[in-house]
Amino acid sequence: MSHRTLIAFALSALAARIALAQTTTPIQHVVVIFQENVSFDHYFATYPHAANGSGEPIFLPQTEGRNPTSSVNGLSGPLLTHNPNSVQPFRLSRAQAIICDQDHDYTAEQKAMDGGLMDKFVDLLGTTPTNNCNDAGKGKGLVMGYYDGNTVTALWNYAAHFSLSDNFFSTEFGPSTLGALNLISGQTSGATVVHDAGTANTVLRNGTIVGDIRPAFDDCVPSTANTVSMSGGNIGDLLNQRGITWGWFQGGFAPSSRNGDGTAVCATQHTQFDGTASVADYIPNHEPFMFYQSTANPHHLPPTSVALIGHSDQANHQYDLSNFNSALAAGNLPAVTFLKAAAYQDGHALYSNPLDEQNFLVTTINALQSSPFWESTAVVVTYDDSDGLYDHVMPPIINGSTTDLDALSGPGACGTAAGGPQGRCGYGQRLPLLVISHFAKTNYVDHSLTDQTSILRFIEDNWGLGRISGSSFDTLAGSLSGLFEFAEGGNARRLFLDPATGLPQ
Repeated sequence: MSHRTLIAFALSALAARIALAQTTTPIQHVVVIFQENVSFDHYFATYPHAANGSGEPIFLPQTEGRNPTSSVNGLSGPLLTHNPNSVQPFRLSRAQAIICDQDHDYTAEQKAMDGGLMDKFVDLLGTTPTNNCNDAGKGKGLVMGYYDGNTVTALWNYAAHFSLSDNFFSTEFGPSTLGALNLISGQTSGATVVHDAGTANTVLRNGTIVGDIRPAFDDCVPSTANTVSMSGGNIGDLLNQRGITWGWFQGGFAPSSRNGDGTAVCATQHTQFDGTASVADYIPNHEPFMFYQSTANPHHLPPTSVALIGHSDQANHQYDLSNFNSALAAGNLPAVTFLKAAAYQDGHALYSNPLDEQNFLVTTINALQSSPFWESTAVVVTYDDSDGLYDHVMPPIINGSTTDLDALSGPGACGTAAGGPQGRCGYGQRLPLLVISHFAKTNYVDHSLTDQTSILRFIEDNWGLGRISGSSFDTLAGSLSGLFEFAEGGNARRLFLDPATGLPQ
């Protein structure tokens, strides 16, 4: 490293330390673990009561002490035994961790809610099993399945020890691309088609993304795919303006090889815990910063050094997940960190599962709790969309839309159309959200209305970044403050779990 580079790094590091000290809360490090395709009821329907069947990890609610385990707005009574859907909710066991994917398109999710009756999930979101995927013998009725604390054991233990929200929603109806973009910018409008493979118009409405599509600034997107670029800004731009360290870290981002012209190839892959083949580790449309030219790393270039991770260099804040592990081990945790597991560990039905996901979550959170940063860190665990899996709560529609793809309140309508870009109806389905931190309320369930852009807003407010301009939902987002107790100085103790069982070590 040259003398000039060393001086530049020292100045950048000094600016980062000053920025860290100027937070509005005691939180100086936010780590967002953004997983895939889980509705709230799918993981927390019967929390805190698990079946505790033979041969599975045992979860018992806390009945004594300062905070007995709180109940959630889950499935009980008629919703569990006399549900209006054509198949009743049913428990999936630990042996049924790998299941079929469900429909979770923008229009289908709206139709399944049937104007608030919430009774068409099997008919309109359940899928017919293909490729011998496991439907638990329910066919399209698999959409009604849920896990309990004997399978998603770590998540239930984190909820019982830290804070859980049962009123957190996807910002809009629809699949992964929308959730990822809303997390970092609060908007899915402002898209420009860069390459049209002939079907780009099916996922765009007047520059608004309503379905999965891939980013334009990414070597690892096939040349035959539909791609778009996004205009406007994102949270990375705001952090850069203030000199605050940050990074997006994703499994499989590091190239497995390079083409003759130097462009990246991303072909690493892993099998699931039982040997079931997975897709490639890296999924481009799950990396939202690659849609924006200002924050993209098209050639998947590595950081110049471990010391520069989180700072501006050739990686442009976009990294492989292994870079996060290296930085943390070296005592270099960026102020704002987004973590995306390799596909086989991201929780997405079919190519991932709760047990591989648990291994990733626990290993990561154990490492953070062992680091010197823990006392000033907040870990947020949540999901990009629901996979269309059943959840009984009708979302509040805070932004209506009238396009040909809207269908919640009738053909061509999803609530009352608001001003601004159409095709952004939301909130969408309810998702899990946990806050794991020394400052989290302990064994607490928060009922405040929040959505994916509430995470964006927390980061904006904590570092005084202001709002993202344009039509971002960050101006509407509810606060995550109800999950914390800053006034008492933090009471939550570390909780180290076993990655395989999810039980306390």
